[in-house]
Amino acid sequence: MSEVISNSQAQKELLKHMIRQLHDGGAPAFVRQQLTSALKSVPYSMVVEAEQELINEGLPTEEVLKLCDIHTQVLDGKIDQAGAKPIPAGHPLEVMRQENAALVRVVEEFQALARQLPQIATDALPGYFESLKAIFQRLSEVDKHYRRKEYLLFPYLEKKDITGPPKVMWGKHDETRRLLKVAGEGLAAHGPFTHAEIESLLKFVLQPAARAILDMTMKENEIMFPMAMDKLSDQEWLEIQEQTSSIGYCLYEPPILWQPQEEKMTTESQPTTDFIQLPSGKFTLPELTTLLNSIPVDMTFVDKDDKVRWFSEGAHRIFARSRAILGRDVRNCHPPASVHMVEQILHDFKSGKADNAPFWIELKGRFVHIEYFALRDAAGNYLGTLEVSQDLTDLRQLQGEQRLLSYKPKK
Repeated sequence: MSEVISNSQAQKELLKHMIRQLHDGGAPAFVRQQLTSALKSVPYSMVVEAEQELINEGLPTEEVLKLCDIHTQVLDGKIDQAGAKPIPAGHPLEVMRQENAALVRVVEEFQALARQLPQIATDALPGYFESLKAIFQRLSEVDKHYRRKEYLLFPYLEKKDITGPPKVMWGKHDETRRLLKVAGEGLAAHGPFTHAEIESLLKFVLQPAARAILDMTMKENEIMFPMAMDKLSDQEWLEIQEQTSSIGYCLYEPPILWQPQEEKMTTESQPTTDFIQLPSGKFTLPELTTLLNSIPVDMTFVDKDDKVRWFSEGAHRIFARSRAILGRDVRNCHPPASVHMVEQILHDFKSGKADNAPFWIELKGRFVHIEYFALRDAAGNYLGTLEVSQDLTDLRQLQGEQRLLSYKPKK
């Protein structure tokens, strides 16, 4: 095909056709040749629209996830950012781009170190191994970057009916997390190691993890970030920025924070002093808010329509939450790999088959208990689901009794 297709709808349909070719087993090199012949470039917005439409038309999210790396390879270098809005200094997206730049530098440092392995003397291998370990400790910081996308950026995109690409990206995040976990386990092993053992670790674990991080920086910089800049308002970006500190930064601390030009913007409402009357008593809003946030568990309420309506904001949450998730479908609050479990719990609660669903996991050396409760009114009608999470690590160690007044005073 020699003519350049100018009509945007035709371009998008061609792009969707090419992605379907990949789905049907088409060779990436051949598809890239088709793309190069047909299109001088692909607008960043078109990639998102094509992916969303394919999911809406029935291509499972899991299939798009499998194809993600392939069609990224096909589109690499063909994404047109002409017309993209400039991103101001200190803006949440500029911070994420700077984090990506830092991640790229660390990956390049790793790649340079990997190339040195054949020249490393046997007696220098322990030091070389420690250098690999230090690099991957820095790369593991990417989890904060991904969590800010999942809990702050994605909810706002979903409100704009952009649901498919965030699901696909979250799935890629989890793949990268699994690779980093395996990398961490391999790097935690005790030596001494041979050249062959380190070469195997590099080839099958460390290099795939680094490549996954590098690929995601391209997807974000060339596709996700320009599209998000187009879709979200300054008010929404301000809300994202004000919740960023609850998760933290990745390899980069912004020297300044963005300030929107409109002074009227705010994310905080003034508390009321009116009483909230309950059957067994009443509270002011500040009293009730403080009470709920002081209970030593994390709580999240999902209403009967499966929308997140409320969560507690205690000082030491186990799982990150942001106010951006309010009104979000609870399915979109979970990685694609666990959505089927959410569906099962909701189905069983609504049907009356179950009233609670307990889980317990080991999380970063802590023992965490998670339980879901079906909430029903006096007539048994389903009102929603309450999630309660608690760190039981210290409580499990208690023995005997403590009857005397004993506590640590505040410093």
